[in-house]
Amino acid sequence: MDETLKNTMLFDFFGDMLTEKQHEYYDLYHNEDLSLSEIAESAGISKQGVYDIIMRAEKTLVRFEKKTGIFQKWFETRSILEQSITNGEKVHPAVLSYFQLEKNT
Repeated sequence: MDETLKNTMLFDFFGDMLTEKQHEYYDLYHNEDLSLSEIAESAGISKQGVYDIIMRAEKTLVRFEKKTGIFQKWFETRSILEQSITNGEKVHPAVLSYFQLEKNT
């Protein structure tokens, strides 16, 4: 899986566990595509300060995933469902929605 996508998914799963600043800066950097300089200027801190906060946030997200394995389980289940769809099996629309999959044809 692409590292950017993985970071985004970990943030989706565990972002609420971050501090307010970690959540804000991580979101601005990874999801809104702002540079460290742009975030630093807006926040009134150094680029290094922004970088440190984002790195702590990433470590926190990875730590939560290592402890829970929730994202890995979600990803594995989604892969199984994709295979089921490919095999023509019916999947409930709520499950498709939750796992962000296309409708059965």
